[in-house]
Amino acid sequence: MTANAQRGLGELDGETAVPRMNGELVFDAPWQSRAFGMVVGLHERGLFSWNEFKDRLIAAIAEKPAGDDASPATVYYRQWLAALESLLLAKGLLTGEALEKRAEELVARGNG
Repeated sequence: MTANAQRGLGELDGETAVPRMNGELVFDAPWQSRAFGMVVGLHERGLFSWNEFKDRLIAAIAEKPAGDDASPATVYYRQWLAALESLLLAKGLLTGEALEKRAEELVARGNG
């Protein structure tokens, strides 16, 4: 991870802070670390700024998904993905059709 990405993570505080335990990132499942890596990688490629992502993450957290028995990390990374999807759609880097098709493929494979 670049120094720029590390600084960006430092800007995520309060409710937007990435889950950590003893200073280490916390992921309950592999999809969470992949979601994290997608955002870092796309940011490092210059597709969006941390502030653009952070604004979307704040909005996703404010929407608070319907309560369930999911762990705090699972809820957080669902919001993280919602923020990424929203940002990619807004920037025209992803179409709604492509997103829907991929979601259907994942559900069909049992990953959704």
